[in-house]
Amino acid sequence: MQDNLSPIFAALADPTRRAIIGQLAKGEAHVGDIAKPFLKEMSLPAITKHLKVLESAGLITKTKDAQWRSCKINAKPLEEATHWMEQYREFWEESFDRLDEYLKSIQSKKKSKGKKHGKG
Repeated sequence: MQDNLSPIFAALADPTRRAIIGQLAKGEAHVGDIAKPFLKEMSLPAITKHLKVLESAGLITKTKDAQWRSCKINAKPLEEATHWMEQYREFWEESFDRLDEYLKSIQSKKKSKGKKHGKG
C-alpha cells in the first residue's frame, strides 16, 4: 500500500511551510519573494529547505526561468488530504448530532419529571 498522506501531513505540520502554502495559494511566486516575510527569523537556505520538503511532498512545484526560481502550489495532494479528513469530519458531526439528540431527550425527561412532582 502506497502512503501518499504521510509526507503531505509531515510537510504541513510545520507552521512556516503552512505559511508558504498560504502565500502560494494567492499565486505563483519567486523564491526570493516567498522568503521575504521569514528573513528576520531564518536564513534563505532554511527557506530553501522548507521549499524542498513541500516539493518532495508534492505540495508545490518549482520551475527555473533563467536565474529565477518560481514556485506554485499543487492542489492534488491537498485534495487527497482534505478527502481523507472529510471522512472523519462527517463521523464527528454525526456523533455530535447523536449526542445533541441524547442531551435534548435527557433535558426533556427532567422537565417532564419536574412537572409531575410539582416542580417547575
